[in-house]
Amino acid sequence: MSEPGPTAGQLIQDAHHHLPAGSLGNIYADLIIREGRGSRVWDVGGKEYIDLLMGSGPMLLGHAHPQVVAAVQAQVQRGTTFFATCEHAVALAGQIIDAVRCAEQVRFTSTGTEATHYAMRIARAFRRRAKVLKFEGAYHGMNDYALMSMGPADPPAFPQAVPDSAGIPPAITDQVLIAPFNDIQTTSALIEKHHEELACVIVEPVQRMVVPKPGFLASLRELTLRYDLVLIFDEVVTGFRLAYGGAQAYYGVVPDLCTLGKVVGGGFPLAAVAGRKQLMQVLDPQAAKTGQFVPQIGTLNGNPIAAIAGLTTLEILKREQPYERLFAMGRQVQRGLKQQLDDAGIPAQVSGEPPVFGVAFTARPISDYRSGLQADTQRLKRFNELLRQEGILKGDSKFYMSTAHTQADVDKTLQAFATVARQLVSETG
Repeated sequence: MSEPGPTAGQLIQDAHHHLPAGSLGNIYADLIIREGRGSRVWDVGGKEYIDLLMGSGPMLLGHAHPQVVAAVQAQVQRGTTFFATCEHAVALAGQIIDAVRCAEQVRFTSTGTEATHYAMRIARAFRRRAKVLKFEGAYHGMNDYALMSMGPADPPAFPQAVPDSAGIPPAITDQVLIAPFNDIQTTSALIEKHHEELACVIVEPVQRMVVPKPGFLASLRELTLRYDLVLIFDEVVTGFRLAYGGAQAYYGVVPDLCTLGKVVGGGFPLAAVAGRKQLMQVLDPQAAKTGQFVPQIGTLNGNPIAAIAGLTTLEILKREQPYERLFAMGRQVQRGLKQQLDDAGIPAQVSGEPPVFGVAFTARPISDYRSGLQADTQRLKRFNELLRQEGILKGDSKFYMSTAHTQADVDKTLQAFATVARQLVSETG
């Protein structure tokens, strides 16, 4: 007989011993997941959850989708990584180019952080200018440029940037200009003033949970064209989620470059930069002749396991086109959450698009980062804890819907919202 494995309590204790704060850096809670299937996950203690975290977005088809698993298992027998270009990466690049409007060429990375890092570097090399404009509160991964004014507690006047992490060189601060999301007038004035220094503008089409105001993205596209700036859409979250062609198809605005991740890797470490060939050519060693060459080396770039998982995922999405149902179910959860909180007398905003959205505990609408600062973050933290107790798993901020979620999952989630809303009221008197 085999020896029994460690208990859930022992695993949590080991996690705190082996890992800083007992965490991988993503979620700081004593939660260790054992397995996932479809719309459900189970922790090491055996507790079952309806999963509205979905790996923070990659699992749009649900956990362990049989076709993705079969494709990965077949490739494992043929090798797991080669460093050289592999056939599945070529096919995946072709699928992305067919689907994404701005994509004429693709270069793979392993993470979204790398993808946004390289997108900005490509733009700086192409434009031969150093500065980047990003929007306050935007999340573009963990690279130094992205960590400027991602979540400042005391934001300074625009366009001053502040670092959100220790260890970032002070010089980076001067290379990033900060604008308010959804405020085209302020953004326009900043671009007009600084356009001769700027290489690019990078934006999340949906900034965290905040949807763009009508015309905002189109006006941003017009501004960047007027001043010959590279427009980068960070579609790590929205790519293949809001539509098969991502946010640029959903909103009808086409950037010069975009970053992709999460869904496009099918649950494996894969992300990408995609864009116009003229820009992507700085990744070709021939660009060294003009001093614009951007080397981009990564041991696992487009490795065959991740590539076949992503390719299979996109093929399923293209064939099944599940977006109408995905939106309908997400809308049902959004409306049910808002209704339960309203009935309990809890001021809250439920915002985002139906496939990915969140809740902020405030009576005031949220249109940008600063308007969200008045939200009660402690109440949100408690809300998340109570949901876990009810068997609903979500991240710190977002709910992610998947094609694997069923009406029964939605019904149970709405029941949990009602229970949690009552508990929040009872705790605050």
